[in-house]
Amino acid sequence: MVSRTSNKKKKKKAGWLTRLLRGKRKFVAHVRLTGAIGMSGPVSKSLSMAGVEETLEQAFAIPGLSALALSINSPGGSPVQSTLIFNRIRQLAQKHEVTVLVFCEDVAASGGYLLAVAGDEIFADRSSVVGSIGVISAGFGFTGAIKKIGVDRRVYTAGSNKSVLDPFLPEKKEDVAHLKSLQLDVHEAFKDIVRSRRQAQLKGKEDELFSGLFWAGDKALERGLVDGLGTMHEILQDKFGDDVIIKTIEPKIGFSLRKLLLPGGGSSVDSAARAAGQGVASSALALAEERALWSRYGL
Repeated sequence: MVSRTSNKKKKKKAGWLTRLLRGKRKFVAHVRLTGAIGMSGPVSKSLSMAGVEETLEQAFAIPGLSALALSINSPGGSPVQSTLIFNRIRQLAQKHEVTVLVFCEDVAASGGYLLAVAGDEIFADRSSVVGSIGVISAGFGFTGAIKKIGVDRRVYTAGSNKSVLDPFLPEKKEDVAHLKSLQLDVHEAFKDIVRSRRQAQLKGKEDELFSGLFWAGDKALERGLVDGLGTMHEILQDKFGDDVIIKTIEPKIGFSLRKLLLPGGGSSVDSAARAAGQGVASSALALAEERALWSRYGL
C-alpha cells in the first residue's frame, strides 16, 4: 500500500517533467555563472571549468529543451578558465543542438564577457556593465620599502629570466616589455573569440571596442556587444510564451572546514594548527583580489 504523502512527493517532483513530456509548454534550462573566474579559495566563490562542467552537462542533457539560459555576473579573471568554460558551452550546445541565450546581470566584463559570447544571443539590463575586452596585470613594487627597513633580497636562479618581475627587485624595462608581449598574445586570442561569435553584430571601430573600455547596457547595445535589453523572464516569455517552464540547475556546493584549515591536505591536529594561518591568509588574499576586480566596475 502506497501512502498519500508518498504519492504527493512523487507528483511534485515529476510535475515539470510531466508537463514538458505532454508537449504543451516550452522548457528552458537555466544555469547561473556568478563570481570572479579562476580565483578559488577555501571560502571564496569562483568560477572554474572544474566547478561548472557537471552543471552545464546536466543542463544540456535534459531532453526536449527549447533553449539554455545562462545568467552571467562576473568581472572576469583567468583567461584560460574563461576560454575553457566558453569552449565547453559551445561544444555542448552543438552536440545537443540547443540555442544558448545569455543574460548579463550586474557585470559581464573581461572574462565575464568572454563567457557571454558563448551565447547565440546576449541580453542585458540598462544598468549592466558590459565589455572590457582587454588584458590587465597589476602588482606592487617593494624595493623602496625593504631598503628603508634594511632588508636584503637574496635570489638564486638557474635560468637568467627566472626572477622576471620579482616585486622585491628593481623593475627592468626588458621584463616589462616581455609581459606586455604576453598580454598582447592573450588579448589577440580574446579578440579572435569575440570576432568569431559577433563579427556581424559589432559596430564601431575595433580600437575602441577592444580597448578595455566598458559600457552600460544602452551603449553596449549601440556597439553590438549585446542584442537586446530586458530581463530573463521577459525575454523567455516573449520567445516561448507566457507558460514557458524555466528550470534552474544548481551546482553542487559544499563547504569544508578541513579545506580551509588544511590547504596542503594534512590530517593531523598539529598539521591543522600549522596550516590554519595559511588557509585564512590565502582566503583573505583571494577575496581581496576578487573585490578589486568588482570595484573596477563601480561595484
